[in-house]
Amino acid sequence: MGFIQDFKSFAVKGNVIDLAVGVVIGAAFGKIVTAAVDDIIMPFIGRATGEGKKFTDKFYVLKAGKEGDVYKSLQEAKAAAANVFAYGDFIQTIVDFLIIAFCIFLFIKIFNRFKAKEEAKTVAALPAPTHTEKLLTEIRDLLKK
Repeated sequence: MGFIQDFKSFAVKGNVIDLAVGVVIGAAFGKIVTAAVDDIIMPFIGRATGEGKKFTDKFYVLKAGKEGDVYKSLQEAKAAAANVFAYGDFIQTIVDFLIIAFCIFLFIKIFNRFKAKEEAKTVAALPAPTHTEKLLTEIRDLLKK
């Protein structure tokens, strides 16, 4: 019975709930960033690099499935069991990561600034120690030595 009560008190604490909400929001944000990169950013980069095809379709054939095969798309090369270096998809994943990491960095920076202001208000709101408290602090410090 004690184990279940301990788990229940752990699961209901605010930090676990906040973490769960953060994970859900983070997953949704990740999908938004991925969609923006897939549908907005990378088509322009694919167009700028030539050939007008999707950037995720950029690849280099290391070894053809059959000698002399030429592949028009990454899916075609994979279907033919060719050994390919799919650099387009890799670069797109890096762009996703960099955007998400930068947004998290900004969020944490703003959060820490807000938290510091709140802590400063809390410290400023504390009353000054009384004469008795000051004497007791001095006595405590002397006894520690």
